[in-house]
Amino acid sequence: MAKRKSKGAYMISAVAQMYGIHPQTLRLYEREGLLKPSRTEGNTRLYTDEDLQRLEFILSLARDLGVNIAGIAIILQMRERMEAMQTEMQEFFTYIQKEMLARSHAEVDASRGAIIPIRRTAQPPGMAPARDRKR
Repeated sequence: MAKRKSKGAYMISAVAQMYGIHPQTLRLYEREGLLKPSRTEGNTRLYTDEDLQRLEFILSLARDLGVNIAGIAIILQMRERMEAMQTEMQEFFTYIQKEMLARSHAEVDASRGAIIPIRRTAQPPGMAPARDRKR
């Protein structure tokens, strides 16, 4: 798509020109909730680099795939939900890793106090511990 500077804030006319679209199209996308540019105190729309990335995705859906505004809204909502779920899963895995690490350290610390290191093994269901088995 269009080339842009980094870390900028762009006015609606500049964005429209960069992407070859009418400013009314950007206003429509905002009205439909697809874009949410920030506003100055004078109520001028300012588009950030993140807004432009989102706009590029929207334009790709509309131009390249022929998706209408309702479809774009659904796709964007699904994308946001997937990103939130991915974040939640990553946090869950991090929690599990920390919990497992903490438990393994606790077991090591408990076995250090013993004269003979304690080794715990799981018994298959229905099998008695070795000391209780008949020989």
